[in-house]
Amino acid sequence: MSVTKRTALSLSILTITFITNAPDIVSAKSDPSIFKRYCSVCHSVEEGKNRFGPSLANIVGRHSASIDNFRYSEPMKRLGVVWTLENLDRYLTSPAEMVPGTQMAFPGVKNQDERKALIDYLADPGG
Repeated sequence: MSVTKRTALSLSILTITFITNAPDIVSAKSDPSIFKRYCSVCHSVEEGKNRFGPSLANIVGRHSASIDNFRYSEPMKRLGVVWTLENLDRYLTSPAEMVPGTQMAFPGVKNQDERKALIDYLADPGG
C-alpha cells in the first residue's frame, strides 16, 4: 500500500472514529447529563419542585425571581429580566458578573458548547 493510500485510509478511520464517538453535547436536548453535572444538586426541572435553588421548569420566557414559593436574594429580585436564551447564556457564563451579590456560589459554565447544550436542555427538558 502506498503512503498516500495509507494516509487517506488513516484519515478516513480517524474521521469515522471521531463522528461515532462525538460528545453527547450534540444531542443535548435528549441528554440531561450536563444539567445533572452542573445544576441538579440545587435545582430541579420539575414544576413546583424547588431545592436550594428554584425550579428551572419553564425558565425560558419567565421573569427573574418570579416563583412565588421561593425566597430569592435581593440582588436577584432587583435583576428584572426575562430569561431569554441570550440572558441565560450571559448568566450561565458568570452568574456573579450578571448578578453581583447573588447567593448562587456557582462560577458558571465556561465551555461554550456545554453552556449551549445546557440552555437547550433548559428550553426543552423533555427533549
